[in-house]
Amino acid sequence: MKKWIALSLLLLVGLALLAACGQSATSVAEVGGRRVAVDGGAYRQLTASQLQAMLEAKDFVLVNVHIPFAGNIPGTDLAIPFNEVSRRADLLPKDKQAKIIVYCRSGAMSAVAARTLVAMGYTNVWDLAGGMNAWQRAGFSLEQDRP
Repeated sequence: MKKWIALSLLLLVGLALLAACGQSATSVAEVGGRRVAVDGGAYRQLTASQLQAMLEAKDFVLVNVHIPFAGNIPGTDLAIPFNEVSRRADLLPKDKQAKIIVYCRSGAMSAVAARTLVAMGYTNVWDLAGGMNAWQRAGFSLEQDRP
């Protein structure tokens, strides 16, 4: 009887945690991204594999911030140089809670862009760790057409 009560209690706690999180399978994978604290908030880094999975049910703006142009990840919506993100705010979603994923060639420029977006008040910013280099190492291809 005690085993049944303990098992029931464990099951209830697990269900309560799942309900509290309210996350889909995609968002659970996203939460696995490394949180990077910066002035004004934080952004998350994601892997090439996580980005590939998220592209299947795309619900975000994908921004190439690399200069000079060196190709795009398929599904890229915008190309904004990392050092012009704040000046080109008119191209970005007006909703500060919109999910925005930035990338560059190696991850250095996109980290600057992610910090800038957070400083601008965006709360759902993601950065592709390792950039297009990591994307290609994971076996994914680049496009040469500009968005």
